[in-house]
Amino acid sequence: MGDLFSNLGLGFGVVFQFVQWTPAFLHGMSIPIPINILLCLIGALVGTLVGVLPGIGTIATVAMLLPITFGLPPVGALIMLAGIYYGAQYGGSTTSILVNIPGEAGSVVTALDGFQMAKQGRAGPALAIAAIGSFFAGCVATVLIAVLGAPLTKLALAFGPAEYFSLMVLGLIFAVVLAKGSVLKAIAMIVFGLLLSMVGSDIETGASRMAFNIPELADGLGFATVAMGLFGFAEIIRNLDAGGESDRDLVQQKVTGLMPTKKDMIDSAPAILRGTVLGSILGILPGGGAVIASFAAYTLEKKLAKDPSRFGRGAIEGVAAPESANNAAAQTSFIPLLTLGIPPNAVMALMVGAMTIHGIVPGPQVMQKQPELVWGMIASMWVGNLMLLVINLPLVGIWVRLLR
Repeated sequence: MGDLFSNLGLGFGVVFQFVQWTPAFLHGMSIPIPINILLCLIGALVGTLVGVLPGIGTIATVAMLLPITFGLPPVGALIMLAGIYYGAQYGGSTTSILVNIPGEAGSVVTALDGFQMAKQGRAGPALAIAAIGSFFAGCVATVLIAVLGAPLTKLALAFGPAEYFSLMVLGLIFAVVLAKGSVLKAIAMIVFGLLLSMVGSDIETGASRMAFNIPELADGLGFATVAMGLFGFAEIIRNLDAGGESDRDLVQQKVTGLMPTKKDMIDSAPAILRGTVLGSILGILPGGGAVIASFAAYTLEKKLAKDPSRFGRGAIEGVAAPESANNAAAQTSFIPLLTLGIPPNAVMALMVGAMTIHGIVPGPQVMQKQPELVWGMIASMWVGNLMLLVINLPLVGIWVRLLR
């Protein structure tokens, strides 16, 4: 325990490090700048913006910003990229709740109840609970990274091909369980989704598969593209219909009553706790991460509820659980990256690229040879989560205006 506190002390020392900046107009005078705090804030802001604007995606943003990190110190670069990743999980809930268009893949489930709450004039409490749940889950997940990094990574290593296949099947079963109406239609949509995922190059042989000699299909269909088609354009077309007048006007309304009531807090507290635990566990497993975590948390709440029919009609637990789960999963996915150098998802793979660019070899040796890097990044997550809570609640009005 003593080692843990001394390591965290080292980490916070790195985060609150000041560098001297000497601008030309001050004629030789230096200004101390908390460079890592500043980079953490930039990452959190950019991540929130990426989450709020549908279709951009965390992977594309991190990939585009990788060259910018060349001139930054290694710790600062990783702190900024990490901020973008977990910041996007926060921001993704805003569009899900206000306009029923998920900003991030992990926020797809949030739209089910979040948008219904917004239609009932309760967009404020939905956004606030999403931010509070995300903050709590992020803080708990950061503690887990610090305390349980090595043991949890052993659990991830125990997963072989059979377990990954079972996890994927579980994700598809969740999709059937969550579907409204006909089970047959739900299964048909899953089969259709699997067919869409087959477009591109065969993983084993590299042979072109269902691309029809169209160069744009050679790399397959991107998740952001499919999600925008299914959720974004479908919602826009539905709102253009005469029956969608009230929905289209929704984002024009002023968001009022931001703070949740005492009943909202009591109803959502157990959901936040369960979502945090579930997300923390699923986050370290390669493959699904935040997306599977949010679906699993929503399904769990629906199964445990006394009245499951409330879900899909504006149940606050349907916002609290998936938002807590996807943020917890986003942060615990750093565990296999930092302790083994194994990226559990595409964004973490880009983080490996950023580390390699700066001459860092990801893996167990990093914690021994460069503890300031690992613990600086862990400490920055606490600071980043606090920043995101402060950013998200007051700036809801700005995000709404941006969405218009």
